Amino acid sequence: MKILLINSFCGSGSTGRICTDIYDILTGQGHEVRIAYGRNTSPEKYRKDSYRIGTDLDVKLHGLKARMFDKVGFGSVKATKKFIEWVREYDPDVIHLHNIHGYYMNIEILFDYLKSCGKRILWTLHDCWAFTGHSAYCDAAGCTKWKNGCGNCPNLKEYPIAYTDDSSNNWRRKKEIMTGVPDMTIITPSKWLAELVKDSYLGEYNVEVINNGIDTDVFKPTYGDFRERYHLEEKKILLGVASVWEKRKGLDDFIKLSEMIDDSYRIVLVGLSDNQLKTLPEGIIGITRTNSVKELAEIYTAADLFLNLTYEDNYPTVNLEAQSCGTPVITYDTGGSGESVPESNKIEKGNLKEVVKRLELTDMSICEPCSKNVSYGKVAELYNM
Repeated sequence: MKILLINSFCGSGSTGRICTDIYDILTGQGHEVRIAYGRNTSPEKYRKDSYRIGTDLDVKLHGLKARMFDKVGFGSVKATKKFIEWVREYDPDVIHLHNIHGYYMNIEILFDYLKSCGKRILWTLHDCWAFTGHSAYCDAAGCTKWKNGCGNCPNLKEYPIAYTDDSSNNWRRKKEIMTGVPDMTIITPSKWLAELVKDSYLGEYNVEVINNGIDTDVFKPTYGDFRERYHLEEKKILLGVASVWEKRKGLDDFIKLSEMIDDSYRIVLVGLSDNQLKTLPEGIIGITRTNSVKELAEIYTAADLFLNLTYEDNYPTVNLEAQSCGTPVITYDTGGSGESVPESNKIEKGNLKEVVKRLELTDMSICEPCSKNVSYGKVAELYNM
């Protein structure tokens, strides 16, 4: 079987690693797989079987259009037409979409092809962008306008940032574009997102919940010299990890928390930008993004506790990775984040006083995460439906 995966990234970030994990499993089963992606480069291992949609300049121009006119998904015309020509030539049996936002894909051209190609289509949603007029997440803002029609969006300052509000028109156009695809199944990693999809205009499609999986051969207790390198031998490490640190990921809450704990603790945040590193207060150790999963496993293992102070999330793989390395997780009970941890480890979002209380507990339990082989094996089963 010939399978095409489409995502914003290949091999980096959570969704990029999910795609390469699926690639590894499917090729191991004897399938022919290609990964089409829109941002950065693909790892050497996958380069011969990957296709870059557009160029860095295309991404910048699409991003500018989105920023100025609130038009994510409506740029990249030339790049998408060229990509569809490549798809026709490759002629896959199954097309599996992941993140199609990210300033690299024109959704009108893509869905015109999907509606007429006669292929089996799967779409794994990693956020809410597909059924809103603008936002990737609406949870923190408490917005449910997307059920009947957007407008006056409260999230223009959040990704994807826009200076103007065209969310009402976007919602109508996206509804027309994204509905009516024959033989398409939507996959969500969390029950939370599945329920939102069913309440949206995408509710016409079959929805399957398949939790994200991780590589448990890599994310396992892995001991290194992290504590020694950062002089943390006598400290209790509170760890946070994100591909991109922004307000919704809880960066402000980590800063507040650093002022509420004593010197026996040290907060470590992985994935910060250079500018964010310059503004960190004392008591927080910042580390830039790493694509070395072994190094990440060592950091997870060194930590005493993983904190996920997210205000909006789907089914974050960082929770799974930390627990697979033997580190318990406390998370705000938002989106689907709480579905991957024990009930006692969930906290009302924003309740930092309760977070501080939980730090004193010494018997926190861990949920055993699903391995990628099991999780994405379930995805592969849907290819034959």
